[in-house]
Amino acid sequence: MPSDSPTKTLLILSQVYVPDHASVGQHMADAATEMARRGYRVVVLAANRGYNDPSMKYPPSEVLDGVEVLRIPLSSFGKKSIPMRLLASASFLIQCVLRGVFTRRLACVLVSTSPPMCSAAALIIAAIRGARVKYWVMDLNPDQMIAMGWINASSPIVKLFDWFNRMVLRRASDIITLDRFMAERVLRKLDVREKLHVMPPWPHDDHLEPVRHEDNPFRKQHNLQGKFVIMYSGNHSIVHPVTTLLEAAVQLKHERRLVFMFVGGGLAKMDVERTIQQHNPGNIISLPYQPLAELKYSLSAADVHAVSVGTKMVGIVHPCKVYGAMAAARPLLLLGPSPCHASEIIERNEIGWRIVHGDVAGAVATIRTILSTAPQKLAEIGRRAQRIVSTQLSKDLLCGKFCDVLESEVNTTHASAV
Repeated sequence: MPSDSPTKTLLILSQVYVPDHASVGQHMADAATEMARRGYRVVVLAANRGYNDPSMKYPPSEVLDGVEVLRIPLSSFGKKSIPMRLLASASFLIQCVLRGVFTRRLACVLVSTSPPMCSAAALIIAAIRGARVKYWVMDLNPDQMIAMGWINASSPIVKLFDWFNRMVLRRASDIITLDRFMAERVLRKLDVREKLHVMPPWPHDDHLEPVRHEDNPFRKQHNLQGKFVIMYSGNHSIVHPVTTLLEAAVQLKHERRLVFMFVGGGLAKMDVERTIQQHNPGNIISLPYQPLAELKYSLSAADVHAVSVGTKMVGIVHPCKVYGAMAAARPLLLLGPSPCHASEIIERNEIGWRIVHGDVAGAVATIRTILSTAPQKLAEIGRRAQRIVSTQLSKDLLCGKFCDVLESEVNTTHASAV
């Protein structure tokens, strides 16, 4: 609880927020709800349309779980066009500043790296109002653009971007990164170890519990009785390709009991649709994002969950998918390099397998090994994964620690009364 009265305000800038399916919005909502429970006034500025699907329109203002959500127009045009995404981000940033500076009793601004330049709005608001900034690093740019080959590392734009990054890191009172690899990259930009925190994002385990196949309506709905399902669920990002898994699926189309399910959205979902159109393999199923309330059924429908980490993306983007799969008590199949955060979790706890991008033959061999593994052994691997979540990575534990960081030093600061 805030230590004095009147109540201090936490302002959250997040282009994406629930009920949008994007992970960043779900995690922001968890933190916002917990801070409201602790007695803070929490105000969220978010886009009024869906992140992946801009045809989805949300109310201009509402109160969700004690959190005041204000939706900003002209701030989400979908993800199909980079210029339109940049335009939406710029519109969102400007409107955040205009609204944020007039937020009553402002003590703290929480901002993430999504969208990348939103931290500029946070710095402007905080400078005008004398508030603290808490910076949640969920991905790193220009590192991502360089790794994708979109921009040269020696470009003046990169130098400008990194200058801005260092300014945000210097002025933020706390910085939260998602894994040790990301923390190392941040420290190479600026030594901020005295205010740097490393904690992974939590699974939505309050919506997750293992559901037996025979009791699972999702499996019945999609005719999965008697099938062995390898599932990729969540955002299909171009920085975490699944093409090797798709090519392996085509080669394994004669394995009658094997099904590959790709659930979710994103730019790389086009690779899934293209594979289905070109090869009509029969063992690949593509589905949209599932409602959060139905997540326990969709994730539990899998026998093994696939997770992809781009070869050049270690420490740049975090593999959040591992936690939901683990909470659903399922083994993991990592498509990606080692070492990385996901490979360390899998290898340290013996909860899955790893294949390499581009090695289709190796992927096919590994999947055949998984397919021949005794069901009892797969179940034990899944239970081991679930125990790790419940004891080390639960939402209660990690969201609580995250909100402790948000609270730190805020209670000792004056809240500007505008």
